[in-house]
Amino acid sequence: MTNVSFQSRPAVFKAGLSAGWPICLGYLPIGMAFGVLAQKAGLGPVKIGLMSILVFAGSAQFIAVSMLDAGASALTIITTTFVVNLRHVLMSSALSVYLRAARRKLLALYAYGVTDESFAVNLPRFNAGGWSLSRALVVNHAANLTWLFSTVAGGIGGRFIPEGALGIDYALIAMFICLLIYQIRKLIHLLTAVIAGLTAVGIALLVPGNSYIVIASIAAASVGVVIQRNVLKGHKRNG
Repeated sequence: MTNVSFQSRPAVFKAGLSAGWPICLGYLPIGMAFGVLAQKAGLGPVKIGLMSILVFAGSAQFIAVSMLDAGASALTIITTTFVVNLRHVLMSSALSVYLRAARRKLLALYAYGVTDESFAVNLPRFNAGGWSLSRALVVNHAANLTWLFSTVAGGIGGRFIPEGALGIDYALIAMFICLLIYQIRKLIHLLTAVIAGLTAVGIALLVPGNSYIVIASIAAASVGVVIQRNVLKGHKRNG
């Protein structure tokens, strides 16, 4: 049973911050890099801050800013970020097992702060037992505040940084390479990544615009599911 009370607040905050500080430390440079890129794309500090509050999804924000800078339509941006963030449905499903007794308001507040990093920190602690929703909320929203302030700081400082300086323009590519590496844990993940990359390149050469991102993502995920269900499982049965 997950304890959802906020008794012994100093201990709760100490435990949450102790678990979440590596996330906050990692968000500082990435958030500032995003702020700089967003400023170069024409967004001011207020808009950057609002985006970080309303969206709070690093990969989606990087994608949105990149596509805005490229002149993509609003529908394309929304569809792309929606597909990219579908993984949050799976993460929320895994966490819901431990949060059945939580009040809806607290559950909504917690769901808002779920990211790849906070999921990776909170889930093992829920599995081990003794971890509460209140501690997990501290992890989520300490990371949220760090992301907000670092992105706004990057947006404010971006005007003083020349275009392309310090490799900032490579931040988006570098971030997604890191995300890709951390997600490749099995052969099926590697196959899906290769299929997505090849499909995206092929479609980009044939079709104008940014639709290749959505098409490649959906196609690779679909092929990955088919391979996992049929080829790999059949191989195990035969083995």
